[in-house]
Amino acid sequence: MNAAFTTGKELQKMDPVFGQLSFDDHEQIVFCNDKDTGLKAIIGIHNSVMGPALGGTRMYSYANEWEALNDVLRLSRGMTYKAAITGLNIGGGKAVIIGDSKTHKTPELMRKFGEFVHSLSGRYITAEDVGMETRDMDIVRDVTPYVTGISEERGGSGNPSPVTAYGVYLGMKAAAKHQFGSDVLDGKKVLVQGIGHVGETLVDYLTKEGAQVMITDINEERLYEIGAKYSAKIFTGDDLYSADVDIYAPCAMGATINDATVYKIKAKVIAGAANNQLADEDIHGAILQERGILYAPDFLINAGGIINVYAELAHYDKAEIMRKTENIYNTTLEIIDFAIANNITTHHAALTIAQKRINQRKLENSKK
Repeated sequence: MNAAFTTGKELQKMDPVFGQLSFDDHEQIVFCNDKDTGLKAIIGIHNSVMGPALGGTRMYSYANEWEALNDVLRLSRGMTYKAAITGLNIGGGKAVIIGDSKTHKTPELMRKFGEFVHSLSGRYITAEDVGMETRDMDIVRDVTPYVTGISEERGGSGNPSPVTAYGVYLGMKAAAKHQFGSDVLDGKKVLVQGIGHVGETLVDYLTKEGAQVMITDINEERLYEIGAKYSAKIFTGDDLYSADVDIYAPCAMGATINDATVYKIKAKVIAGAANNQLADEDIHGAILQERGILYAPDFLINAGGIINVYAELAHYDKAEIMRKTENIYNTTLEIIDFAIANNITTHHAALTIAQKRINQRKLENSKK
């Protein structure tokens, strides 16, 4: 069940799909291309044992197609375990669109993408992710019903980012309770890497509790804007991974915990919203464990978003969305205890519990 991060050059030496290290018995990979709109997208359906594959669409300027494929494979796999560990009856999928969301995205491109989603007849249900907005999902909804995260005006659950941030915040508090003896974050030094929609809301929660928040982002204009808005300190050092903080919260792209960074980290807790934070789940998860750094599994604590959009399919209200999201706190503590009792990493503890639920459903399905 290992999904290691692989560079573009390394990927080119492998078989295009089945030979990739990130390929984990995915059920279906769909390559989408449309000359008129410029759409180049990949949809990954990892596992549909628990139900149709649900997962957001990410639009990003990937260095090459191999990098995009690697990302969608890792992301779709993560969605399977995210849904399972959270107790949702949904499978795991994801989509990526290759391009700059600020300059390449058009209503025509989004409609064409929606047509590709519709062609899968409900095997994959999309939602928003990095580079996407609720209004983009509304456009996709014009051509297919297989989309969640649409605006509340159109009967949807709206932007999932605030709920995602709330779940991350609660997971962070649970990890802090185990590591520091208290879940109170007042006075704790927290570095938030990436201040998009989720990162900003997390900064808001942390600031209101009295944490000493430090922020960093590749968008310098937004960095200073958010810094001023929440009185957050802007990181100005040469190496953010060596920053003297209690908690490191990666909320941008994945694989920030890798060979070059894992031994530099001084934080005692890692809890953030980014997907696939461990470049290699086995190697880097074990190193963090050996160094006494508590890692809150990303696919567990950032599950608030999928809980929010799944509400549109399961027809539960805002109160139930928040109740399910608040349970991330208890599940995080259970995962930590399970990891300690079985002498395994917290990441593999979460995977084990999620896989057990998938296996049980697969057995039930075989008996029908």
